Amino acid sequence: MTMRVVIHVDDVGMCHGTNVAFGDLAALGAVSAASVMVPCPWSSEALEFAAGRPDLDVGVHLTLTSEHRYYRWGPVSRPSRLAGLTDHSGALWRSVVDVRGNADPEAVVGEWRAQVDRALASGVDITHLDTHMGSAFAPQWSEHYVALGVEYDVPVLMTRSIEGYGVRRHLPDVTQADHARAVAAAQEAGMPLVDVVIETDFSRPAGLALDLEAMLDAALTSDAQLAVLALHPCASGEIESIDAARAHVRTDEYLELAAPHWRALLDDLSAAGRIDVIGMRELRDEYRRRRH
Repeated sequence: MTMRVVIHVDDVGMCHGTNVAFGDLAALGAVSAASVMVPCPWSSEALEFAAGRPDLDVGVHLTLTSEHRYYRWGPVSRPSRLAGLTDHSGALWRSVVDVRGNADPEAVVGEWRAQVDRALASGVDITHLDTHMGSAFAPQWSEHYVALGVEYDVPVLMTRSIEGYGVRRHLPDVTQADHARAVAAAQEAGMPLVDVVIETDFSRPAGLALDLEAMLDAALTSDAQLAVLALHPCASGEIESIDAARAHVRTDEYLELAAPHWRALLDDLSAAGRIDVIGMRELRDEYRRRRH
């Protein structure tokens, strides 16, 4: 059985290096889709780039957290303090746990809508919505996440099971029963369901070689029909100051994805009928055909 796989770049717009990485990798055909963190300082560059390249497959990486120690960002909307979206500094909370403990669900939806509207106003033909640090999977607002996709006529990244997406480190207490309500809403809306999301391993120590082939094999051995590789490549530069301990994780991904052997691997697996690399645009178009 051929597995459809999206080679996805997360966190575009987080810093200049993420924009450089996406632009380079898209030109090489090494990735098939990406999403922009609209609240972040370098999102305007990313959105301008995406608006000028309608061939690119770009969505919105709905963002409720600002996790770095010194490099922070605030909401796009103008919430009151009572909305609970921000910490004492006015930035978004550092952790999903803090967002869940403080944010009003209506304010969350309002912030998401502001992020999508800014991307659309920039001229980006968004193909999908997904979620930074898995925050949209919180049961307080996961069904609203699906409803937002319906509102904007784009699919949201939704896995069939909570275990299919590595969000346990951010949402340790969410059960499959909690998650099932959002899955049912997505199914009712006719949205595609992803079997497995294979994410960047941010725990990989410096000096340990990155094995992208093993990441792809993990999806293939899962018997998934639809998989997403959620990667976080970044060019060297400011990322070493933003996240010194883990900068190598992002820069290594950039270099490995840009290397000829990655594209050769994709070509070989495609020729063998094992994978079909697609973008989120294909899933959006299928969703719209079902809905309309």
